[in-house]
Amino acid sequence: MTMILEVKKRDGKAGEGAIAAIVYGPKQESIALTLNKIVFDKLFKEAGESSIITLEGLGEPIEVLVHEVTFNPVKGGIQHVDFYAIERGKELTTDIPLEFIGEAPAEKLGGVLMKSLHEIEVTCRPSVLPKHIVVDVSTLIDFESQIHVSDLIAPAGVKIENDPEEPVAAVVPVEEEAEVEEVPAVDMDAIEVEKKGKDEEDGGTEKD
Repeated sequence: MTMILEVKKRDGKAGEGAIAAIVYGPKQESIALTLNKIVFDKLFKEAGESSIITLEGLGEPIEVLVHEVTFNPVKGGIQHVDFYAIERGKELTTDIPLEFIGEAPAEKLGGVLMKSLHEIEVTCRPSVLPKHIVVDVSTLIDFESQIHVSDLIAPAGVKIENDPEEPVAAVVPVEEEAEVEEVPAVDMDAIEVEKKGKDEEDGGTEKD
């Protein structure tokens, strides 16, 4: 899915209500940009980092992926965006998120769903880049069941680059908390009395 984003070239700092950005790539010269904050926030929630965005307003449209987003550590919110320009007609390699669906029957046996991966690396043409790949956890019927990368189903034309044997998800049993034996409190008065008595006894055996 391709989305359109209006941008402007930036000469200095981004103004009020705007976000500073940059676009670059193997065949794309670096251009400093400014984005409308409200518009980009809404688009980014829908597109994420795995959807192609077409930048318009620079003369020619540029197809990009969101490469990196920097957040303001004090005020919060997006502070800067890096766009990576893709080459039309050529394959690209990028990370896309996994979307977990369904319920794992093994959880009803007293287990907890553990997700080992949250995104995978894929290679494909930009036109077929999926927004995510679905992982159905309903196949985890017991504690022996596992989902590996080889079990994932990618759309036609999309190659998964991760190791096929890499684990994606499993249900593990919840370990019961070990009972901690109560240690009796130490009676300091009793120790003092015993020590005093022993000292007196030792003192009584000494000869003048």
